[in-house]
Amino acid sequence: MTVTSALEKILSDSYALYFKTQNYHWNVRGAGFRSLHLLFEAQYKELNDAIDEVAERIRMIGMKVSKISEIMTLSTLSEATPDSSSYDMLKDLADDQEMLISTLMNGLRTAQKFGDEGTADMIIQRIKTHQKNRWMLIS
Repeated sequence: MTVTSALEKILSDSYALYFKTQNYHWNVRGAGFRSLHLLFEAQYKELNDAIDEVAERIRMIGMKVSKISEIMTLSTLSEATPDSSSYDMLKDLADDQEMLISTLMNGLRTAQKFGDEGTADMIIQRIKTHQKNRWMLIS
């Protein structure tokens, strides 16, 4: 695996999680609506910035970002189920945060293997963010 392929996998899973989180933001209902609506909004907005950072990193190391249709084939995250209960939405997003952390850990090992400390640093920051997001969702 190259650093670019690792970053494309991170980009793919980040996009999938972004879309799912935004979908749940739109479709959450019930007693905890307001707090979950705001939590999901904060998380998808943060993901939007992260997606830009990852794509720019791909460009900084001298590669082009693939077409979105190609990148999305790399994701292993499932699509949102809009009729889910708020509990199922929280569980689904927490599980996806964990999967993205795993993707990031693989990317970190690849970046370190190739001595790309700039990419490694960015990935470490992403890991910390997703660990916190997961904690917020399971709490």
